[in-house]
Amino acid sequence: MNILNKPFNTVHDTAPFSQIQTSDYIPAFDTAIAETKQEIDAITHNSESPTFENTIAAMAYSGMPLDRISNIFFNLHSAETNDEMERIAQEVAPKLSQLANDITLNFDLFKRIHEVYNQKDSLNLTIEQQTLLEKSYKDFVRNGALLDDDKKEQLRKIDAELSVLKLKFGENLLAETNAYELHITDERNLAGLPEGTIEAARGLAQEQGKDGWIFTLHYPSYIPFVTYAVNRALRKEVALAAGRKAFQANEHNNEANILKIVNLRHQRAQLLGYDTHADFVLEERMAQSPAKVKAFLNDLLEKAKPAALKEFDELTQFAKELDGIEQLEKWDGAYYTEKLKQKKFQLDDELLKPYFKLENVLSGAFLVAEKLFGLHFLEVDNIDKYHPEVQTFEVRDEQNQLVAIFYADFFPRKGKRNGAWMTSFKPQYVKGGKMERPHVSIVCNFTRPTATKPSLLTFNEVTTLFHEFGHALHGMLANTVYPTLSGTSVYWDFVELPSQIMENWCYEEEALASFAKHYQTGETIPMELVEKIKESASFMEGMATLRQLSFGLLDIQWHGQSPTEVNDVKVFEQRAFDSTQLYPDVKENAMSPSFSHIFDGGYASGYYSYKWAEVLDADAFDYFKQNGIFNREIADKFKAHILSQGGTKHPMELYIDFRGQEPTVDALLKRAGLL
Repeated sequence: MNILNKPFNTVHDTAPFSQIQTSDYIPAFDTAIAETKQEIDAITHNSESPTFENTIAAMAYSGMPLDRISNIFFNLHSAETNDEMERIAQEVAPKLSQLANDITLNFDLFKRIHEVYNQKDSLNLTIEQQTLLEKSYKDFVRNGALLDDDKKEQLRKIDAELSVLKLKFGENLLAETNAYELHITDERNLAGLPEGTIEAARGLAQEQGKDGWIFTLHYPSYIPFVTYAVNRALRKEVALAAGRKAFQANEHNNEANILKIVNLRHQRAQLLGYDTHADFVLEERMAQSPAKVKAFLNDLLEKAKPAALKEFDELTQFAKELDGIEQLEKWDGAYYTEKLKQKKFQLDDELLKPYFKLENVLSGAFLVAEKLFGLHFLEVDNIDKYHPEVQTFEVRDEQNQLVAIFYADFFPRKGKRNGAWMTSFKPQYVKGGKMERPHVSIVCNFTRPTATKPSLLTFNEVTTLFHEFGHALHGMLANTVYPTLSGTSVYWDFVELPSQIMENWCYEEEALASFAKHYQTGETIPMELVEKIKESASFMEGMATLRQLSFGLLDIQWHGQSPTEVNDVKVFEQRAFDSTQLYPDVKENAMSPSFSHIFDGGYASGYYSYKWAEVLDADAFDYFKQNGIFNREIADKFKAHILSQGGTKHPMELYIDFRGQEPTVDALLKRAGLL
């Protein structure tokens, strides 16, 4: 029998990665899809009257073996892919889309759900059960249960096409990222670059049997290059290469995919009775409507733009004085920002990196979680891995009870997409009285150790690790009954609160002192450096805010109006960026073709969430600051009302339960130095 279709019989029921053959996936998916259909049929044709247990709860637990296979496959498709995995993804995505439609467009099943829903006030349900019932009913209505048969058929076609287009978008982007290399053979062109970056580039060249140094568009190579390389022409070359990913006249161009995706999303929304895709999405968000999102973004824009313009003028003047640069271009931004930061604060990443050895930073994140939530992380070697570099941990509480399994995967590889993310291989839930604990993973792309140095993180990478670890805690500390409401199964504009709040500890002396130690001498980071980190935290915050707002505005432009008249991705994008643009436009570059958050990820109509959650996280951390950053009483409240509750209640209710009031934007503006 296929390894993926039977009980795993592994330590803590973990995924048996080393025993899975790529050829197992399609038959495993086919079997699990068939089993899920049988489960749904049994619920639909149950001869007993519909009840919460035999219909709503039964639905919540249906298809779990399929979810498990999907989690394993699609997580590997992001972190450890190859041509065969990509072919399988293209074949499987429409099948999963069809199954989802078979379920939500099943009118007989919906009738049972509707019948339970009509009795909701007399059923004496718990809050979690009420939420599950509400969500189940809405999911069906929002996915076409009330449509006529011909419209249901249209919806099926749209969903099947969208599932493949999104995959294609991501695969094109990965192919373009992997395709570019800058091969340097003249050592003078390395001027300004950090030693570790040079060493990594040398290693990459040696792997390919070449002389010199190779730089790529993967972040650990790209970011230091555009930040430190003195050679302006080469910075320009690399920046242009990054900016034209999937926007070139070749087989990996994403422009047609984007236009198809936004038009299909719009058609889908209209079919379901919504004005736009954003109206459809935001109905199930804290923000509620495109108008509210635009008002929120534009309000922040109004507050941030004067500061951003002032900062841009200062940066322009600085570049002119330093190097006689008349016009600041996009490939100059990171370079002169870093130079100005060094001048103002005598602080640069190369000064900080020796204090941020990856292993120490990870231990620091673990220590913060221990002090706040009583968690202990024990690295173990008896859990199967999908790649030798992955680390595995048992997470236990103060009573030594298993809380979660934690996987950490830190370095770039050819088969791994760029960026950093948290995901899970198995959710937390309770079934038949038995508590199942979650298996959570974070995946990053940090600088690899070299022959002479361990992996040393930039401060930005330190905050990235804490950010993803915050998502992981949200998954690990889940304590709900139903898997569909567990962990990070919350509104998308709430999901970033647990991740973003964790970044705050990276700026606190009390936290840094425990893990920021020099990798050679063991010396704790000097307090004047900590002060400079804090002072520089809001450096160029106006420009950084403008950049984030520009992405949110681009997203809401793509999805908050009819895209039927749009036929030029670049022209459309320029209009969307109009109010936030600081640098001159680069005609051969466009952002949308590589904007995977909204075209390949789950952030369509939701990119504003990062800023929205910053308001929540600044307000929440302010509460800690007033009472002590390791205040256990407040940490217990955060765990009880936010981290453990998943999607069992409306997020604003959860937030008020924790904080005692709604959040205000003041704490964010104060922290960002924009007040």
